Amino acid sequence: MFLKFLFFLFLQFSWLILTSSASTPLPQAKPGCTAECGDLTIPYPFGIGPNENGCSLTGVEALPYNITCDTTYDPPKPFIGIGRNNTAGLDLRVEVISISKAEFRVKNSPATRCYEYESGELTLDEGARVMNFNATPFTVSYTKNRFFGLGCDTLALIYEPILNFTTDCSTICKTSANIIDGSCSGSGCCQTKLPKGVKVFAGVVISRNTSSESFSFDPCSYSFIGESENYTFSASDLKGGSFYDKAKDVPVVLDWAIGTKTCEEAQQDMSSYACQKNSTCSNSGKVPGYLCTCIEGFEGNPYLSPGCHDVNECEDQSNKRCEGICTNTIGSYDCSCPKGSHGDGKISGTGCIRDRKEFPIIIVAVGVGLGFLFMILAGSFLYLRIRKRQFKSLNDKFFNQNGGLLLKQHISSYEGVVGATKIFSAEELEAATNNYSDELILGRGGFGTVYLGTLSDKRKVAIKKSKVIDKSQIEQFINELVILAQVNHRNVVKVLGCCLETEVPLLVYEYISNGTLFQHIHKKVEGMSSSFYVDGMSSQFSLSWRNRLKIATESAGALAYLHSSTSIPIIHRDIKSANILLDDNYTAKVSDFGASRLNTLGETQIDTLVQGTLGYLDPEYYQTSLLTDKSDVYSFGVVLVELLTGEKPISLNRPQAQRSLASFFLYAMERNDVFTLIQPRVANEGNHGPIIAVAELAKRCLNMKGGERPTMKEVAAELESLSKLESYPSGVHNQPIYEEEPNVIISEPIDLYSAPINSNISGDSGLYSTDQDMFTSTTILR
Repeated sequence: MFLKFLFFLFLQFSWLILTSSASTPLPQAKPGCTAECGDLTIPYPFGIGPNENGCSLTGVEALPYNITCDTTYDPPKPFIGIGRNNTAGLDLRVEVISISKAEFRVKNSPATRCYEYESGELTLDEGARVMNFNATPFTVSYTKNRFFGLGCDTLALIYEPILNFTTDCSTICKTSANIIDGSCSGSGCCQTKLPKGVKVFAGVVISRNTSSESFSFDPCSYSFIGESENYTFSASDLKGGSFYDKAKDVPVVLDWAIGTKTCEEAQQDMSSYACQKNSTCSNSGKVPGYLCTCIEGFEGNPYLSPGCHDVNECEDQSNKRCEGICTNTIGSYDCSCPKGSHGDGKISGTGCIRDRKEFPIIIVAVGVGLGFLFMILAGSFLYLRIRKRQFKSLNDKFFNQNGGLLLKQHISSYEGVVGATKIFSAEELEAATNNYSDELILGRGGFGTVYLGTLSDKRKVAIKKSKVIDKSQIEQFINELVILAQVNHRNVVKVLGCCLETEVPLLVYEYISNGTLFQHIHKKVEGMSSSFYVDGMSSQFSLSWRNRLKIATESAGALAYLHSSTSIPIIHRDIKSANILLDDNYTAKVSDFGASRLNTLGETQIDTLVQGTLGYLDPEYYQTSLLTDKSDVYSFGVVLVELLTGEKPISLNRPQAQRSLASFFLYAMERNDVFTLIQPRVANEGNHGPIIAVAELAKRCLNMKGGERPTMKEVAAELESLSKLESYPSGVHNQPIYEEEPNVIISEPIDLYSAPINSNISGDSGLYSTDQDMFTSTTILR
């Protein structure tokens, strides 16, 4: 039901259009147009009324700059949006609070759900909010806003379809004593940052336990985007339902600019160029487009013809500049001294000094100049020394804060075992990534961003920059790093080292060049037939059956090694095709241990917060929060089904019965009708016996009861036997994996990293494809 509800929200994006807010006022409206709505002044390029009345800027890429003034309120209120929807009974407008040079601030609208304490009955159901600023000059500010979730046992989730960005945060609080004023780190309140460029989003709030005792002091759950500096969490926000109205006064900050072109591009067409005379153009930096500003010495509205006018600085008595005679000039002013005195005439300068006979002006001037020069040189030298010392002190602070001393102790204790693990300096990794250039981003995931780096010895590496790390878990992070550094398996991505001199630790991995298994499975040739529809188009997948079976066998062997052959068993906790990398020989490499747990006590179950990816997540683990190695077995079973069918684990674009691939596969197996799901190429290339055996193995891995699933060692052994049955026919051992080079359509963000298949790294790696399934790679925390 929840997925259906979110899909309905996504359909509403096509008819919801809003706009935005800010802080330093702009001057005057267009002549002949109403300048104020209630208490708010509306400056040009914005104007009150429809675009056609000429009061707002028109003709710049068809973006709307008009504002509606609703006079039914007393005083009237300004709104942006598409007006009222009388059929749905909704007001689709957003009230404007303030307008400035580069920002709007608008009224908030929190997603809210409230329950009655004793019965658990839902008393207020406004659990989702949608805003769409596509095709407008406005973008949600990623520097000023945060996404907040409030309540106990609450999951707050936000989805942006254009960037394909999904994130969430969750709260938990058993008693009111757990809630601390001003703290928003998971107990009653959680928050997360937003990415750059958000124009469309859906905010959702879910109360996960509708029979919780916490309803006695917290009957409601909320989620909203708001200006972080204008909201401080208070325990009183959870009492009753009063926060529903309070949240509306926490503004949403929107960045705006003129059009989407740079200054240089806009100046190619002066008929639509917005900057008028005596103004300068500057690229926004936060959003596409440009802004106009009066040059120094001029004032007015830089968007209104004829442009900015000269400021007479000499008439400004509140800011007197000259001690002597002030003379206004175009764009500036001159100060001079009256006869009988000398100096620059400025209050901030030497002023005017009465003349003396034979005063040694030249000597004094030279002495003062040399003195200033000495002071500048000495000050610069001292500044550079202090800055260098501060940088070193900051690096040392981060190194100790991130467990550097503890890591050194481990390395000395395990000398010869983890001796190859290197502690990189911050300068080394900055140089390797060209100061973390966006052009070297390999991928973004739930735990951080991965960059392609080139070390000084020309080795290529993958450098993972985490989003955040819990300071209380530094010792666990260091212990896990040491254990992973000891992992030595040909099918596991090798950890080469780390850097602890930055605010969050950086991990350095070996670079695997041939992309992810997900990309290879879902590389599509449009126009070919398929067993059933994916993403609204029929498709044919090009990875051969033999290679799929080989990759599955190698991946299973790596997981069996992690579960049973390392010094401390490792549970991966996020197995999926996007976390299985392929090298140039299509050898599988299991990657991304950002969610992994070490079973240091040898327990059969580990009580932990639920983490994983929808479609791959073990349902038993999700229900009980008890993590076992059988949770990895379930996720690997989904990967096996993905290899057999060529389909994504979750897709809202498939028919209702087919949205969960695991459920639909088990249904087909029960009906002995699994070959309706098997990818035609797999069915044609492989022997039916091994294919059925792999399907039966996947079915056992997907057993709802973890105790009845096989171990990864048993899975690996069975796949190894099946691989031997599928021997290469004579004469085709050197046959390429891809028989032709089709157009690639990749729409999956990767958790470790991705590289375009058979291509060099570029700025557009397909991570933001808008035809991606809504929840294909959502990472869930419970």
